[in-house]
Amino acid sequence: MGKYSYRAGAVFYVLWGLLHIYAAWLGFELAAGEGTGMAQGKLYQNAWNLGYIALFSIVVGAAFNWRNSTLGYWLNIITVSVTDIGFVIFILLPGYSSDLLGPILWLIAAVLTTVGYFTQPRTP
Repeated sequence: MGKYSYRAGAVFYVLWGLLHIYAAWLGFELAAGEGTGMAQGKLYQNAWNLGYIALFSIVVGAAFNWRNSTLGYWLNIITVSVTDIGFVIFILLPGYSSDLLGPILWLIAAVLTTVGYFTQPRTP
């Protein structure tokens, strides 16, 4: 299982990123419907940050996790984990959403890249 698990994990990080590009787009649409003021600004900022993190995950997944890079492993596992833990705490647990696709993609990517990281030769 370990031989190409890091590449499969990279694909799941890219899929996670694409899903969150869409979520950022929805966040911009939500912000546009909000009245002007601080609440609208914070919604725009949140959508911007989510979009940036999503793009980051895609680039790191494709350029680094695909090659089983040590740097890429730590960059994506920390960034995506912190992002999705926030989603679980602030969106899922209070019951605002029941959409588990993001956390499922995150967990699969994390498990697969971890298996590759610990069982296969890594690049710096």
